[in-house]
Amino acid sequence: MDRFFLAVDGGGTGCRVALADATGRVLARAEGGPANISSDPTGALHNILGAARQVLDQVGATEDQCHAGLGLAGANAAGAADWLGAQLPFAARIVTDAVTTAKGALRHHDGIVAAMGTGSVFAEQRAGVFRQIGGWGLALGDEGSGAVLGRALLARALRALDGAAEMTPLLRGILDEFGTPEAVVGFSLTARGGDYARFAPRLIGSPDPAAMALMDQAVAEVRASIAALQGESPLPVTFIGGLGPAYAARITDWPQRVALGTALDGALLLAMEAA
Repeated sequence: MDRFFLAVDGGGTGCRVALADATGRVLARAEGGPANISSDPTGALHNILGAARQVLDQVGATEDQCHAGLGLAGANAAGAADWLGAQLPFAARIVTDAVTTAKGALRHHDGIVAAMGTGSVFAEQRAGVFRQIGGWGLALGDEGSGAVLGRALLARALRALDGAAEMTPLLRGILDEFGTPEAVVGFSLTARGGDYARFAPRLIGSPDPAAMALMDQAVAEVRASIAALQGESPLPVTFIGGLGPAYAARITDWPQRVALGTALDGALLLAMEAA
């Protein structure tokens, strides 16, 4: 019976899946919905299985032929990975998306990865030892992430409406878009990370004073996280994720290295190593 490796990269805005043969050659790819197993475990399971079945059907493979590697947002929450593993119909190793992100970006090289997407996480690989900081989620961390930036933008708009912050064209536009402050609050009651993150691109490169202030604060927080991982022998930094280029352009304190692969590549390496 042929053997296959299933790779899953899951975050707050979607999941990406690849199926490879025994040599690691990718045979099929698919995408699915959000896959944060902490904030929405049932939804994440549904989306992961849906995307996995797509690649299996493309190749004509079955679940019992697969060994999977999954790098997922929320996998550091207590019990989350164990719960998901018990629901999956194939053998799997489940880690945080920070692990697969670093594994894909660095391969076996020493370095630091700053993953800046809907959420954020920072990871160091030094002499084969992996260390992760951040990635504590929207409620407690995810500094510099799209979700945190978007939420900060909405909060700043309400502060400006109250007269406690300068009203700027960007903030006025946000308030006009919602119509009423009550609508902003109503949005916040059900908003997930991806919902907030859709506002983040409005801050990137904007000359608006509010955007510049929010980005300055975010850059300072991201810089501090990277500095916390740098030892006496500084390592090159790889910025990845949708917001990675914006931070790479502003944080030039250390040498930078282009990512050698993606988080999905890292998940495939994980699957092959664990088999």
